[in-house]
Amino acid sequence: MAPRITDPRFYADEQIIGLGECLAVARHDVLYCGHPQIPECPRGIHDDEWIPLVAKRGLVAITRDKHIRTRPAEKLAVKESGLRRFVIGDKRDIGTWGWLVLLVRYWDAMETVVADHPTGPWLYSVNRSGVSEFLLDD
Repeated sequence: MAPRITDPRFYADEQIIGLGECLAVARHDVLYCGHPQIPECPRGIHDDEWIPLVAKRGLVAITRDKHIRTRPAEKLAVKESGLRRFVIGDKRDIGTWGWLVLLVRYWDAMETVVADHPTGPWLYSVNRSGVSEFLLDD
């Protein structure tokens, strides 16, 4: 069973469930899809369903799903909920270990983004070049 998180701040979606579980062990402020402390987001939940739930809790989403910004229902859910999110971007699949290394390398920069942008919606990409803002389409 995962440790009790007293002040969750981040949410890892189902596409990166293994990474989310690793982060939750290393950091006590990370929840993931299927985590016992976020029962409203079970495994198998659709993106347009978890987006408003995660945003309502004030969590910052971490995902690999770049298509959320282009699918109409998900795009609307992001806009209406004000979801803040980081997308792990890489041209190739570097796997859970590679993603973990990448996030650890840039976690301080991610924390700065969160502190500087307390409200959303916003989207930042995290890749080998660093953390950069990705402009949202209206």
